[in-house]
Amino acid sequence: MSKTSSAAFADSKPHYYLLDGLRGVAALIVIWYHIFEGYAFAGGGMIETFNHGYLAVDFFFILSGFVISYAYDDRWSKNLTMKGFFKRRLIRLHPMVVMGAILGVIAFYLQGCVQWDGTHVAISMVMLSLLCTILFIPAMPGLGYEVRGNGEMFPLNGPCWSLFFEYIGNILYALFIRRLSTKVLAVLVVLLGIALAAFAIFNVSGYGSIGVGWTLDAVNFTGGLLRMLFPFSMGMLLLRIFKPMKIRGAFWICTIAMVALLSVPFIEGTEPICANGVYEAFCIIIAFPILLWVGASGTTTDKSSTMICKFLGDISYPVYVIHYPIMYLFYAWLIKNQLFTFAETWQVALCVYALSLLIAYLCLKLYDEPVRKYLAKRFLTR
Repeated sequence: MSKTSSAAFADSKPHYYLLDGLRGVAALIVIWYHIFEGYAFAGGGMIETFNHGYLAVDFFFILSGFVISYAYDDRWSKNLTMKGFFKRRLIRLHPMVVMGAILGVIAFYLQGCVQWDGTHVAISMVMLSLLCTILFIPAMPGLGYEVRGNGEMFPLNGPCWSLFFEYIGNILYALFIRRLSTKVLAVLVVLLGIALAAFAIFNVSGYGSIGVGWTLDAVNFTGGLLRMLFPFSMGMLLLRIFKPMKIRGAFWICTIAMVALLSVPFIEGTEPICANGVYEAFCIIIAFPILLWVGASGTTTDKSSTMICKFLGDISYPVYVIHYPIMYLFYAWLIKNQLFTFAETWQVALCVYALSLLIAYLCLKLYDEPVRKYLAKRFLTR
């Protein structure tokens, strides 16, 4: 475990450095996934590269359950209160939510304040959308402050939908899941796994995939809850029963496996069962817990590998939260110029990728870390 992380409070436990690094790898894959999603969106086709990159979100959730249990389970019997826990989580997560909303407004303004179909949006609705995003109030599809017109919970910064469910997971953890015995937690995990597998395999969403949760219709909300609750609870259970193995090269093994899993093309066929859903269930229920166990068991062997894992861990959350406003501009450019392939635009795509990393790093160092340090000093110091 590493001794420091940008996410750490003064009294934080040492981090599982390889898990920090794997979270960063997953975040980097998400950027590539969204770049190629842009070509599919602009051309009305299939995502051809990193097709299952959306499953990185499910990996984030299982990491979250493991890490939150590790950080807080033994503190409740000492001096941790419900209020203290929620203050810590808000300080950790919300400053970048605010920054993502601000960048989302800037991107929407640069696009001309228009929906995807060209309809102009009143500034008052844009400001209301900004306020709702900052306060984490999701937009209902079709209402005026759902400004992009495609049903997103958070139209100024789409990926905030997963943070919305992360907040729900944190609340449920504090209220009752942490109180469950290991046996009862195991039963809950099994039941949630069955429900998640059924949702994916029987194509409940109708999408041919489990890529749900981003909008507030009934199916998406149910699917989003399942996508969060199973891996989050599984992560908690794994922490309770975790016994490290001796394994060399754990980070690289897990990285290669994750890239391979998330690069698999869409699997055709929905009758009698959804073939793509079977693969998704395998990744979430079987593969990701194994990757988590292996990653938590590994150790870095030199200063360089430790620094790499620390950097990836530090950048993972900022890059996930702020990259999508840049993607909105990229998508609009692709549509305007009718460019539908990576081969036509690879130089621009690489610049978009690099810009996402650069802005995320600047936000981390110039905004997120100083703000969290101030808030921790102001609200967590006795």
